[in-house]
Amino acid sequence: MATVFQSILTTTITPQTFLICTGVSVGLGLLIALCYMIACKKHNGGFVTTIALLPAVVQIVIMLVNGNLGAGVAVAGAFSLVRFRSIPGTAREICMIFIAVAAGLATGMGYLAFAAVFVVVMALLAILYAKLGIGEKAARGKKSLTIVIPESLNYTEVFSDLFEQYTDEAELVCVKTTNMGSLFKLSYEIKLKDAAKEKELLDALRTRNGNLEIMCARLAENQINL
Repeated sequence: MATVFQSILTTTITPQTFLICTGVSVGLGLLIALCYMIACKKHNGGFVTTIALLPAVVQIVIMLVNGNLGAGVAVAGAFSLVRFRSIPGTAREICMIFIAVAAGLATGMGYLAFAAVFVVVMALLAILYAKLGIGEKAARGKKSLTIVIPESLNYTEVFSDLFEQYTDEAELVCVKTTNMGSLFKLSYEIKLKDAAKEKELLDALRTRNGNLEIMCARLAENQINL
């Protein structure tokens, strides 16, 4: 049993060991991608493809710099310059990236059994936590509220009584000036005591802000997780 968890690589990388490690990396990447698709109902196709291929990419890099400290430092420096320029990711997506990178590191060093056990355990835990909804109850029911007020109003206390009456939680997360500084745009995260009284709250806010723009929306997923 102990020999199963030993590295299959020697001082020289042969075509056979390279193909074995690459095949395992691709298989584990596909497993991670499937796990992500199951755990996340809303998923991006490009991200799924990236997760599926990432272990193989990391594996080949690690195999090529194996035993060469200078090359390893150079590659690490190059990776540090990489920036994700797509839409903001959720905490779950970032976790999947780390799992894929860890799997690629393990296969790149030849520890195929360790990589397989690690990915299977992480995949099962990710699906289990997603099904149980761990960490989602606190965010459930929260909404994003944006209110435009004239500059004459003191935004720090102007809605305190209404929030105390209609919400369990109300936090001011952003203040922005608009219309050449004559208006303030306030962004709140709120949790209503009674969802049926949402219109009643909005009507009360409209009378307080002079019937200027108000927007109440579901909290974005990346705001919930990150």
